[in-house]
Amino acid sequence: MPPAETATDSRRTHPAVSDLLDRVGDWGPTATPAGVFRLVPVRMERDLPLVGRWMNDPAVAAFWELSGPESVTRRHLRRQFADGRSVPCLGVLAGRPMSYWEIYRADLDPLSRHYPALAHDTGIHLLIGCVTDRGRGLGSRLLTAVADLVLDRRPACARVVAEPDLRNIASVTTFLNAGFRFFAEVDLPTKRAALMVRDRVLRDLP
Repeated sequence: MPPAETATDSRRTHPAVSDLLDRVGDWGPTATPAGVFRLVPVRMERDLPLVGRWMNDPAVAAFWELSGPESVTRRHLRRQFADGRSVPCLGVLAGRPMSYWEIYRADLDPLSRHYPALAHDTGIHLLIGCVTDRGRGLGSRLLTAVADLVLDRRPACARVVAEPDLRNIASVTTFLNAGFRFFAEVDLPTKRAALMVRDRVLRDLP
């Protein structure tokens, strides 16, 4: 069953969700070639076991570096909730939670020290939780849908950004296939990253 949290519940639990990212919980469903997809803000008590299990998948742990007991995932999620700059979400496809997303204000994030950020730049972190959903192009289709949601629901945002690890060729390729362009290599505290950008102006060209 998909998570039952309403947008109102999400704002009551984490009020800052409404302020900095234009109410991610209200963005609603979007149609994709793989089925109807929705971002549902994480609720710790409900979603911690599932997100923790995904973080312990070896393919995920190699780049997220959050394997271990649930307390490791709990600390990470608490940091995401701390000040409203990031909204951690489950990605629910055709009624099934199958991915984890962080929608964040890149211009307010430490990432902004490493590139010429624009006001309201919005970042995406993503992992596909289920092994059977990987390696068949699903990630790029969902990234396309989520980037479109960001641009449609956040009119002040001119571009969506991401910073996958340069070593993670599959992730970089997924972003390229979703309409992102390579912007620069950036040295972050924990990795050398490929800064990827999807521009509103390029998306909206006829």
